[in-house]
Amino acid sequence: MIDTLVSAFRIPDLRAKILFTFGMLVIFRFLAHIPVPGVDSQALGQLFASNDLLGMLNLFSGGAMADFSIVAMGVYPYITATIIMQLLIPIIPQLEALSKEGESGRAKINQYMHWATVPLAALQSFGTVQIFNTFTGAAPVINKFDLGAYPLETLSIIISMVAGTMLLVWMGELITQNGIGNGISIIIFAGIVSALPQVIAQGFAGQISIGPLVLFGGVAVATVAAIVFVYEGQRRIPVQYARRLRGSRWYGGGSTHIPMRVNSAGMIPIIFASSIMIFPGTMASYFVGTDNEVVSGVARLIYDVFYVGSSWLYWALYFLLVVGFTFFYALVLFQQQNIGENLQKSGAFIPGIRPGRPTIEYLYRVLTRITWGGAVFLGLVAVLPFVLQQLSGIQALALSSIGILITVGVVLDTIRQLEAQLLMRNYRGFIR
Repeated sequence: MIDTLVSAFRIPDLRAKILFTFGMLVIFRFLAHIPVPGVDSQALGQLFASNDLLGMLNLFSGGAMADFSIVAMGVYPYITATIIMQLLIPIIPQLEALSKEGESGRAKINQYMHWATVPLAALQSFGTVQIFNTFTGAAPVINKFDLGAYPLETLSIIISMVAGTMLLVWMGELITQNGIGNGISIIIFAGIVSALPQVIAQGFAGQISIGPLVLFGGVAVATVAAIVFVYEGQRRIPVQYARRLRGSRWYGGGSTHIPMRVNSAGMIPIIFASSIMIFPGTMASYFVGTDNEVVSGVARLIYDVFYVGSSWLYWALYFLLVVGFTFFYALVLFQQQNIGENLQKSGAFIPGIRPGRPTIEYLYRVLTRITWGGAVFLGLVAVLPFVLQQLSGIQALALSSIGILITVGVVLDTIRQLEAQLLMRNYRGFIR
């Protein structure tokens, strides 16, 4: 692997891509330590010291939430906008037509997602500040945050957090275009990796017996191995190319296969489900402090279930969302690839299956069957931290397992892209 990295750095364009990605991540880490206006650092530190569950948000923000920086929300408002747009494309004919117009249509849809990210980021920033100020009570984390009494100060805080989110989205797209890997996933990966050691250390700060410690270590190693095994698992569909007669010569022929992955959606369903589960708690936070007792009580109930994330109902819904999004994203990718039509145009066919519609239906059935394994696996990994926390009592288990899942997924996808770049230049890669 070290020899491969040395060989990669010897290629000028590949070295430039790696250094560009690294430079963007360095800038992201600097941004994570720039606080928004009006932050009370002492009150914020006391809040995180007294509420371990806030470590989940801090984990995904890469430590930016602990400093309440301008990038504290990360890229999750953009992910929420992406989910909404993906759900609307099959429903709205104009969006569906745009999605079929090639690169220009996708660019237009991406522009719509950027526009939708701005109000979503504003709502989430407002709700996040309200939640933190509600936690601390008399000593607010963010001073002068009140649209009625301090409109300019409040707007400056919201605008700075929205600008931080949009800056991260722009940096992620730059990484996708000029760097290595998917930029948005790389940003999330960098945040998790930078905050993971601190979160685990805080979780193990107390007196812990050897039993839970061994359980945690064994499950962590087994989880990483299982994630790699499932991510690399695939069903190979044989494909035969028909021979064609041109003049007096025969052309074509031969055989190959279509690799259909068990988990073709990657770690995207976990990210989607996390964003959806945070959203109800964020909306409920707007009404927690209202004078109406009924509204405040219902808002508090929703907030406790969806934002705190310590109930069986939360994790059951989380499991179902992960499974559902795995199927949704896998089917969306399958439809965008148009494998059946492309096979028919190139004169290829699956042995025993007629070209055209029967081929599409056959591939759809195979995809549905193998996706069940990947979807259930992702769901089990997502809820595994909560189950293990109940058995061991170690809070760190609930704060790190999802981060491990996303981290391993991003690393595998990035290595796969780097492997493709190296193979084009006849270098030995990571994957053997």
